[in-house]
Amino acid sequence: MEIFYLIFFFVIGTIFGSFYNVVGYRLPKGESIVYPPSHCPKCNHRLTAVELIPILSYIIQKGKCKHCKTKISMFYLIFEALTGILFALAYLSYGLTPNLIIPLTFISVLVIIMISDYHYMIISDGVLIVFASILIVETIILYGPIILLKHLLSGILAFFTMWGLKLLGDFLFKRESMGGGDIKLLGLFGLVIGYPMALFSIFLGAIIALPISLITIKDNQSHIIPFGPFLALGAIIIVLTQLDLSVITNLLVK
Repeated sequence: MEIFYLIFFFVIGTIFGSFYNVVGYRLPKGESIVYPPSHCPKCNHRLTAVELIPILSYIIQKGKCKHCKTKISMFYLIFEALTGILFALAYLSYGLTPNLIIPLTFISVLVIIMISDYHYMIISDGVLIVFASILIVETIILYGPIILLKHLLSGILAFFTMWGLKLLGDFLFKRESMGGGDIKLLGLFGLVIGYPMALFSIFLGAIIALPISLITIKDNQSHIIPFGPFLALGAIIIVLTQLDLSVITNLLVK
């Protein structure tokens, strides 16, 4: 039965991941996520149901448009698979319980943010607002208004802490050190994983970003690399491992 649920959440995750690709690509450009329907950006061929099957369509079509044979970006495949894997891991971590709802919602918004920030260096306010609203409702239903208030305060503290770090970075480097989207994103982290762990996500994100930045920065003349995807990965690690301050403290003491 465990294997069945793992496969189920992986498949559901790939389906959502396919939709999140659309959201992440279109919203930053001000395009509708509904119209026009999914199509080849080169020849405008409208994709059929068979061409919209996550992962399998890409493999069957050998990564090319069925109509004009233009190469399809592997990012579609990567984020479909990534979302499926993250959904399955969330199930493994939280089980088939109501507590699984918030991690799945949180992973969803972070996948969209990774896509949009990587491609356009934009973290959509609309996406943050919609998902923050959903997460607030879920928190009230699952844990009640008192816990929600605590999480809201954590979100506010995380937001202003990140804002303070931005001001310090701007002063030290004499240029904009991070975007406003990163600051708002940390506020969302505080809402979900709490203030201390929201700050720890910055540390994790920086560790993940460092080697990748060193590899890619030589080919990036602007030396500007979006930090949002790395922050998102740090937060996802915290959520999936259910890491909290007490665990970190115990590890440091040992």
